[in-house]
Amino acid sequence: MNVPFRVNNCSIERTLDIVGEKWTFLVLREAFSGVRRFADMQAITGAPRQVLSARLARLVDEGLLRKEPYREPGQRQRDEYRLTEKGRDLYPLLVALMHWGDKHLSGDEGPPVILTHRDCGAPIELRFRCADGHEVAGPREVTPVPGEGADVRSA
Repeated sequence: MNVPFRVNNCSIERTLDIVGEKWTFLVLREAFSGVRRFADMQAITGAPRQVLSARLARLVDEGLLRKEPYREPGQRQRDEYRLTEKGRDLYPLLVALMHWGDKHLSGDEGPPVILTHRDCGAPIELRFRCADGHEVAGPREVTPVPGEGADVRSA
């Protein structure tokens, strides 16, 4: 890609500063699956306790998850972790990563999970379209231009 400019405030880099780590993606995967409690996330992901605690705290600090207190009878108060709107907005990113893995890493046995539409049962597909509704086949059909918030530097 031949781009006549570069930005100092790249949105991809800033996003990766928050979510660009394996355990963070696994925590988000579980949150999208409805897992809300620390012990359940730890059991499913296999994340070390300190790592999971740090990832959950960062996701809360960044506003992707929020804590909600709960108390089981006879137990101390604990927190559940629920996705915020900002966190839910990452769902297409996780689905895109999953579809890429299904295509390139699944092998002959096929994908381990297929996401389907709850209402009709059809498999979920991600589509890449412009604001006018045209299908975009890939990066060769895209032209980067500086946005309003671009901090442009010479290439």
